[in-house]
Amino acid sequence: MGMTSASHPADSARTARRFLTAEWRDLALINFEIAPRVLEPLLPAGTELDAWRGTMYVSVVGFRFVSTRVLGLRIPGHVDFEEVNLRFYVRRRAGAEWRRGVVFVRELVPRRAIAWGARWRYNEPYRALPMRHTIERVERPDGGTTTDVGYKWRRAGSWEGLFLRATGALAPLVPGSEAEFITEHYWGYTRQRDGSSIEYQVEHPSWRVCDAAEARLTCDAAALYGAAFAEALAAPPRSAFLADGSAVTVFPPRRIVR
Repeated sequence: MGMTSASHPADSARTARRFLTAEWRDLALINFEIAPRVLEPLLPAGTELDAWRGTMYVSVVGFRFVSTRVLGLRIPGHVDFEEVNLRFYVRRRAGAEWRRGVVFVRELVPRRAIAWGARWRYNEPYRALPMRHTIERVERPDGGTTTDVGYKWRRAGSWEGLFLRATGALAPLVPGSEAEFITEHYWGYTRQRDGSSIEYQVEHPSWRVCDAAEARLTCDAAALYGAAFAEALAAPPRSAFLADGSAVTVFPPRRIVR
């Protein structure tokens, strides 16, 4: 599924049946400020918008699925592939706990069966398009490493994509930082056709991250994501990060009882 994160998942999730396991690698996260009015109509029932220091974000995230298994099974042709998603950040009160999560506006993958399965199982807004990626790491004379990461998709006869260049070293997340806010939402929420909502949890350890020295998104945002997102995604990013990734586990969805 699309990317959420969980450093300390609930015990109940640990014992639940695993729906999907994989590795998520070479994550490029490009983050834009957006007006709450754009996101409010998309909120799943039972959730509210989540902000970092008063700023609402949407993120375009590209990454690689590696060694994917669904219900423990490797599906030929659907083990290693790319995903690019547009997401925003929400939270939900569950007893004494605030569950911080993400909502996906659009998720791109290169396999029709993956897109169909995610729409059927989660009602997630998946779309299948031809995709490719490039990852280049170059050792610099000063002893550092420059990492270029690109994810592209072909739509309406043209290639669109995102690009990120990181020149620093990957490091653990700083508590309270913007990077922690972006990467440490650990629930996914999705509106259902009947107006209800589901939530699902994704378990993985905290990632190491590095600020991007350069990042850009090149696409027709209005056509791909809707006219309401065009202005925000045309502006310079507020931030961008490279994350190394890890093994992940996606647990089955549960309907929210309000």
